[in-house]
Amino acid sequence: MPDTRYVFVTGGVASSLGKGIISASLAKLLQARGYKVTIQKLDPYLNVDPGTLNPYEHGECYVTEDGAETDLDLGHYERFLNVPTSQSNNVTTGRIYQNVINKERRGDFLGKTVQIIPHITDEIKRNIKLLGSKHKFDVVITEIGGTVGDIESLPYIEAVRQLKWELGSKAMVIHLTLVPFLAASGELKTKPTQHSVKSLLEIGVQPDVLVLRTEHHLDADIRKKVALFCNVNSKAVIQSIDVSSIYEVPVKMQEEGLDEIVMEKLNLPIDQKPELKQWKAFLSKLKNAKKTVRIGLVGKYVELPDAYKSIIEALIHAATYNDHKLDIQLIQSESITTENIKSKLKDLQGILVAPGFGHRGFDGKLAAVKYARENNIPFLGICLGMQCAVIEYARDVLKLDKANSKEMDHTTAYPVIDLMEDQKNITDKGGTMRLGAYDCQLKKNSKTYQAYGTELIKERHRHRYEFNNDFLKRFEEGGMIAAGCNPDTGLVEIIEIPDHKWFVGVQFHPEYSSTVVSPHPLFMAFVKASIDDKKSTK
Repeated sequence: MPDTRYVFVTGGVASSLGKGIISASLAKLLQARGYKVTIQKLDPYLNVDPGTLNPYEHGECYVTEDGAETDLDLGHYERFLNVPTSQSNNVTTGRIYQNVINKERRGDFLGKTVQIIPHITDEIKRNIKLLGSKHKFDVVITEIGGTVGDIESLPYIEAVRQLKWELGSKAMVIHLTLVPFLAASGELKTKPTQHSVKSLLEIGVQPDVLVLRTEHHLDADIRKKVALFCNVNSKAVIQSIDVSSIYEVPVKMQEEGLDEIVMEKLNLPIDQKPELKQWKAFLSKLKNAKKTVRIGLVGKYVELPDAYKSIIEALIHAATYNDHKLDIQLIQSESITTENIKSKLKDLQGILVAPGFGHRGFDGKLAAVKYARENNIPFLGICLGMQCAVIEYARDVLKLDKANSKEMDHTTAYPVIDLMEDQKNITDKGGTMRLGAYDCQLKKNSKTYQAYGTELIKERHRHRYEFNNDFLKRFEEGGMIAAGCNPDTGLVEIIEIPDHKWFVGVQFHPEYSSTVVSPHPLFMAFVKASIDDKKSTK
């Protein structure tokens, strides 16, 4: 689409400054003004996707409806925009090189020497422009991972340089940097920003807007100084001060005029005022809640909260809409023993057992499930958390001695969780799981049905193992029901214990679908049950 505008967001000085949040905030403001906007993440690493990365390496792996394993920033994009992303919204260096090498093997380059420029940069440009033309977006915001100066990011920055030249006023660059505060001298320092912009200039890219992360307010003199040394208009020097919630950032960026500056640069009409009524109502609830709900998240990657980013955000959404603040307790499943479990879990109003792979921390998850079941504490198990609920119930209630998942014990006599049939001959790890959105038929009168208010739902999956239907009759006779199944395959998607206050396990990942303006109904129901379970803390 020839009228699509392109905004490139780069970062400097340090990583983890929040390019994804700034990108999502700008997109939210443009969307609120009536524009059709999407955000794309370009990741410089050589993995084809994050699917094989340890969560400690890169945080959670986010899954789109069309089955792409992507960067966690796509979760921010969806939570802010309330619009699904796709495979096209996350591109890695691994995929860029894979595409180019495949073309070379087919002979598409007609015997020419294949080089970084133009072949790799052309493939990057093709992926950037494809998103705008394919879906007819008014604005495509492209976030470039890493920091300026990284060797691995150079082809992306070069592609941005070329696109700025080719597209003229239809493309612009926002550069996010850090203005650190030196406590010893009591000063804010702009030199790191100056050096970061000079690195960009050396590659041939002049930023149009600078967004400065800071712990302290930047006065007019600092902004003028940055503008002077970085060749940027002083009103295009934007302050991004630390806030208590990422959901405050769009409001702060609106106050700074970021959206208007971007529209001016891209020659977009500034007629419609942004409508953020629902967003601000959520923020008001978030800030003004008087009571607190305490939820325990039991997992094995809790030292890095980003490993459970979507779950934590979904719980925040649900707690906020239930007029409570969230007090989340991240509990390392490896640390749970029969001796300490009561002291670790006794003050929780709700227990969530998180997804994961492998043996590590598995026994602690089983113990947490048992504690929630026996003490009638509201429970939500997601993916492996659901499988843990099935295994624990089989062992303790159905008396199937040493029942297990084939993932944990290939020789178990009672494989209540087994490898999916279409996974049995797969040896490659990347992109081979059951991925993406699938239908699920809910059983009426179940707690899950009450939460969703409809019989047919669609949720996203990322797993290899499933409930073994050979045992379904024994479970249902023993008091655990299949509350939801895939209508085509019969795969059990949801288990419940009807006699329990609120005990639900889901094979899918509901956390991926929760957004600021549309909190997920299952998290809403789980948090509400947790609030009702015990008197909320003040």
